[in-house]
Amino acid sequence: MGVIERATSGGQIAQVGATGAMPRLQAAFLEAHRHGVGRATYGLALKTLNRVMPIKILRGVIIERPRPEFLVCPEGYEPAFLAPDLLRRFSLDPETRLSPGFVEEAVSKGDECFGILRNGRLATYGWYSSRPTRIDPPEMRLRFRYDYVYMYNGYTHPRDRGLRLHAIGMTLALREYLRRGRKGLVSYVESGNFDSLKSCRRMGYAEFGSIYIVRLSGRHRAFSSPGCRRIDFRVERATGTA
Repeated sequence: MGVIERATSGGQIAQVGATGAMPRLQAAFLEAHRHGVGRATYGLALKTLNRVMPIKILRGVIIERPRPEFLVCPEGYEPAFLAPDLLRRFSLDPETRLSPGFVEEAVSKGDECFGILRNGRLATYGWYSSRPTRIDPPEMRLRFRYDYVYMYNGYTHPRDRGLRLHAIGMTLALREYLRRGRKGLVSYVESGNFDSLKSCRRMGYAEFGSIYIVRLSGRHRAFSSPGCRRIDFRVERATGTA
């Protein structure tokens, strides 16, 4: 899922563990080498559990103070909140990974997109919402306290990676929301996505709790850990879904 931008190396594991026992074993050794035996064991246990009972574990992350090293853009890049008409134009370009339907839905509910441009091209972006927002599975939505902003759907074009643009864009957006009176940004990362969790920590995010989404008797149910209570961070069934 990876609401926060997924590290590019994550795809390597997926390719190694495609089919068969040997590739899975190779993937486990690679995971242990990159993240340590404990985390590799956790990832394997989670995959095994999902064969019996589908479950997602979402780690909530929060940031309330900008890190100074991420407040300056590289030369030639222009940061800004993007106007709806510009977003609609970018959604016609497959390289942006923005579909017209997604843009229309996000804009209609008042979500904002903070992007960084280079020569008129969209290099990186992240979306920000002040309202309950649909997640995966689509019949569920995420809620959070009114004085925080939910950051989701971050993406950096491959040709612009390695410049910390995602961290810079998120930090500049955070600074603006703090100026507007908000207390910070919240988001989540799937618990097995160790690369993204590590990236979040580098940007200044801290983990505060977990949400567990399980599928029982054909329906998804969600449970929040005690750490989520401070900002009312929870997942509920969207109105009008079965």
